[in-house]
Amino acid sequence: MAITAAASRLGTEAFSDTAKVELRPYASRDDVETVIRAVYRQVLGNDYIMASERLVSAESLLRDGNLTVREFVRSVAKSELYKKKFFYNNFQTRFIELNYKHLLGRAPYDESEVIYHLDLYHNEGYDAEIDSYIDSVEYLNNFGDNVVPYYRGFETQPGQKTAGFNRMFRLYRGYANSDRAQVEGNKTRLARELGTNSVSSIVGPSGSNANWGYRASADVTPRKNMGNAVGEGDRVYRIEVTGQRNPGFPSVRRSSYALVVPYERLSDKIQQIVRQGGKIVSVTPA
Repeated sequence: MAITAAASRLGTEAFSDTAKVELRPYASRDDVETVIRAVYRQVLGNDYIMASERLVSAESLLRDGNLTVREFVRSVAKSELYKKKFFYNNFQTRFIELNYKHLLGRAPYDESEVIYHLDLYHNEGYDAEIDSYIDSVEYLNNFGDNVVPYYRGFETQPGQKTAGFNRMFRLYRGYANSDRAQVEGNKTRLARELGTNSVSSIVGPSGSNANWGYRASADVTPRKNMGNAVGEGDRVYRIEVTGQRNPGFPSVRRSSYALVVPYERLSDKIQQIVRQGGKIVSVTPA
């Protein structure tokens, strides 16, 4: 995708016309470090990694020329670090979505792809699931042994379904975001679309446009104030919330929702939402 106004609005300008990160023969030490950082960023979904979590042995093998980039990617994806971040605490369908994003750079095209990987994991285990991406013809054709995987879902490529473009934005939420810090938590993003063979509209990751950083479950709250504010002044704000707990027992989290609040009650309402474990996605004038 070229650097255009559309790319800016969709939050993909960071990947526009950017050179692929590749480990070439006789690469300098700085080049190798660039590759290592790029692999961690891609495979770990832009999540923060501490120095103590780094795969020191695999990094050393790569620096010494005894490991290809593809095998280093495999080492990261099979590591306990990757499992802690994405496997243990996610539903299996969400884990498969992330594997497609991290290892193939795209979203699943249809439900059959998810079902295949579910069966593969149950029948052959975790390592076979990871190997199925990295040893695939698709991976080799696009990345080979020495190119760091990157997000291909933003580009039109031979053999790539156009539905993958829309679905990629359900998985990608911005260059500065990480796959463990999204407001939708660890639930699957694409199960409904894949199950119904449908494609949702694109909700771009940028928060600078109205409601682009957020997708409500059943959004019936008006975006504009329809009458006088219930307060001393005339200022009214629309708060978008996700993950708030309902009072009482058992504790149940509500779906995403929005509400309109007068300025005088804004601070109290925000504090109440935070106390109940909710995440405030945006606060905009109504």
